[in-house]
Amino acid sequence: MTKKHTIILQPSGRRGQVEEGVSVRTAARELGVEIESICAENATCGKCLVLIEEGRFEKYNIDSKREHLSPVSTEEANYFKRRPKLLKDKGWEVGQVRLSCQAKIRGDVLINVPEESRGNKQIVRKTARERKIEVKPAIRKYLVSMSPPTLERPIADWERLAKGLETSMALVRGTEEKLPRWHELKIDYQCLRTLSKTLREAKWQVTVSVWNDREVIQVQPGYVEDSYGAAVDIGSTTVALYLCNLRTGELLAAESEMNPQIVYGEDVMSRIQYTIEHPDGLEKLHKAIIATLNKLLKQAVKTANEKIHETAGFDTVEKNARPTQPAEITVDDILEMVLVGNSTMHHLVLNLPPKDLGLAPFVPAIHESLDVKARELGIHINPSGNVHVLPTIASFVGADTSAMILAEEPHKQDENWLLIDVGTNAELVLGNRRRLVCTSTPTGPALEGAHVEYGMRAAPGAIERVHIDERTLEPKYKIVGEEEWNTGKAKGICGSAIIDAVAELFRAEIVDSRGRFKKGLSTKRVREGESGWEYVIAWAEETSIGRDIPITQQDVRQIQLAKAALFTAARTLLKRMNLESPDKIILAGGFGSYIDKEKAMLIGLIPDCPLENVYAVGNAAGDGARIALLNIEKRNEIDNVTRKVERFELPTDPEFQNQFMLATSFPHMSEPFPHIAHLIPHRKADPMAKNFMK
Repeated sequence: MTKKHTIILQPSGRRGQVEEGVSVRTAARELGVEIESICAENATCGKCLVLIEEGRFEKYNIDSKREHLSPVSTEEANYFKRRPKLLKDKGWEVGQVRLSCQAKIRGDVLINVPEESRGNKQIVRKTARERKIEVKPAIRKYLVSMSPPTLERPIADWERLAKGLETSMALVRGTEEKLPRWHELKIDYQCLRTLSKTLREAKWQVTVSVWNDREVIQVQPGYVEDSYGAAVDIGSTTVALYLCNLRTGELLAAESEMNPQIVYGEDVMSRIQYTIEHPDGLEKLHKAIIATLNKLLKQAVKTANEKIHETAGFDTVEKNARPTQPAEITVDDILEMVLVGNSTMHHLVLNLPPKDLGLAPFVPAIHESLDVKARELGIHINPSGNVHVLPTIASFVGADTSAMILAEEPHKQDENWLLIDVGTNAELVLGNRRRLVCTSTPTGPALEGAHVEYGMRAAPGAIERVHIDERTLEPKYKIVGEEEWNTGKAKGICGSAIIDAVAELFRAEIVDSRGRFKKGLSTKRVREGESGWEYVIAWAEETSIGRDIPITQQDVRQIQLAKAALFTAARTLLKRMNLESPDKIILAGGFGSYIDKEKAMLIGLIPDCPLENVYAVGNAAGDGARIALLNIEKRNEIDNVTRKVERFELPTDPEFQNQFMLATSFPHMSEPFPHIAHLIPHRKADPMAKNFMK
């Protein structure tokens, strides 16, 4: 028999056993991951580049080594020899980077497929919502006109500018506001280095950008109206960046990409463990996210400039009217960024060791909001620019939750709202204007398609919706990128469809309330497969991978564990607030927006609540980051709110284990779930419930 090895492909999350000797590109195709190639695998186009990650990966129980691939071929060596700049620019070396059409599998290996090599691009669902935001940015611009120095008045350039700025600030802002005197103003060192040259070239008339009414961070010749900022949500799986005009509040560009840290672990605990086990682990994870931020910044500026040129007006004064040429934005024009992310992402982007986050008593390095110079982090905006990081709340309730609170404002409501940011780690906030409580729980990557036999993240070819006819037990499914149901070729099944499929299996009585497949059903779709009982959603001829795509017993178990963790966290918060159910449930995050709320309640992912009071709000963390970017008063508001949120660590709850066991059943072992009871008339009381109830 041919020997088989484990191959793991990131960031898609696909994994499986492949035969020894097949190429990485062929193995990837077998697992539903397309890698580009236009040279018929002759090692000439370089479109199929992949990176080999080395080391021990406990999460997957493999040792990944370069030696687990065939040696670099002559064709590969010649390809890279002709392109030394490619290796230098990327910081790669031959052996670390391979042509997937040439590299053959000889052992277990973890492969990182860069974005430019991916045939089926990941869909990152973190679009920005239209929001009315009062614009009060930390950056303000002032026009300053000065007389040049003379022998009679040889005042230094900075002091001359500061005195002129004091006058301009009072003229623009009004005397009713308390503004600093000229000698209280500061100037950033990098800005000071070019000040003298700028003042003289501008003939002593300049536009000055002041941060927080106290520090000059940019001096530009003449009159300049606009300055720019970026708001960023760093998720465990995806990173979203929003470029905004700080004067008007306009959203100029929204860019997103997979978080490159996925290669080192799909969840936060895996990444924390990686930094502990590898001496250079923190440096790798920090540099990976900074590189992605810089890439997204360049993309956002390019997108914004394209938009500016598309909407450029015409100069109709001249007889032969021509389009006016707008000034282009550069990354140097970006003067501020606001970053949010869960506590682990927060530490990694700031290059703070996250070790103590993963060990009891789970203490972060800092809770307060933070202002850091962009140059200190290696972020390529104006080097004098400021990076503002929102406060964290608890060990695993981070700045992204602070941003979600800022966006949805539960602290201003009379009703009790339950906010849930669903991802590989779920954060929950419950309460109203009088009291807020929060917690977090690991749900694992199963809800996003990983750790599921044919799971994948949202990309063209992924099944995203499933419905099963309760009479015939036949499925309908919808594929990402297809308008109609049951059209196109499926490659796998993504998170939203996994929720759908498990809910439909339960509703159609194919699995019971404990998640076990029923035997003897009159359908060939339920069968005993290699790893146990399963239900086939798509037959091999309906797929692009040439194999049946089923939901297996193990897949159902993975969803049970994830949903039980999330429900138990919600139930724990409700108990602390002496509530039976929330008045409103708000599902946040890119994944949360694509969950069918009825199906989510049907399996017990969320507590019972009137379905009309369950809302998906998209990327609330990204919205909150934009609000904090555009309105400095909101930063003070969220600083105050987060200090009052009561934090609750689930491991300290003595009832957690029993409540978790009760929650593993569909929708729950004991709770009635009246608002979806009509969908499951076959549901019966579970005699096991009494064993876990006090």
